[in-house]
Amino acid sequence: MIDKNESLKLDNQLCFPLYTASRLITQAYQPMLKELDITYPQYLVLLVLWEKDEINLSTIAEKLQLKSNTLTPLLKRLEKRGLLERKRSAVDERNIVITLTQEGKKLKDKACEIPSLLANKVPLSAEETNQFYQLLNKLIEGIE
Repeated sequence: MIDKNESLKLDNQLCFPLYTASRLITQAYQPMLKELDITYPQYLVLLVLWEKDEINLSTIAEKLQLKSNTLTPLLKRLEKRGLLERKRSAVDERNIVITLTQEGKKLKDKACEIPSLLANKVPLSAEETNQFYQLLNKLIEGIE
């Protein structure tokens, strides 16, 4: 039986190293994203669109595991910057289709180095990174 006091020690919490790692990784992105004049959440949206352009808001929300009301302000800021366009679907007006502009597509070329620059900052081998990625996805799927 685990002592109640032991279970509440910070060192025994899975959430704390996950939170700290997430915060540090996000901080590591900051200088690179500052050069592109985008935030980390905006970068995530752009990653989805660089992978597949012209998709529904709901698809982006699903991929990023965010609610559309969280995404809408992000998308509006990216639209204001001229990186994407939001339009109602011609097929179903309830759907909003998000499309990259030429400027948004050009930004992809500038962002191409970011993954390798970040990988150089992570003290894990390629194999360890892959294992960690798989474990994180297993954790996420198990909690969902």
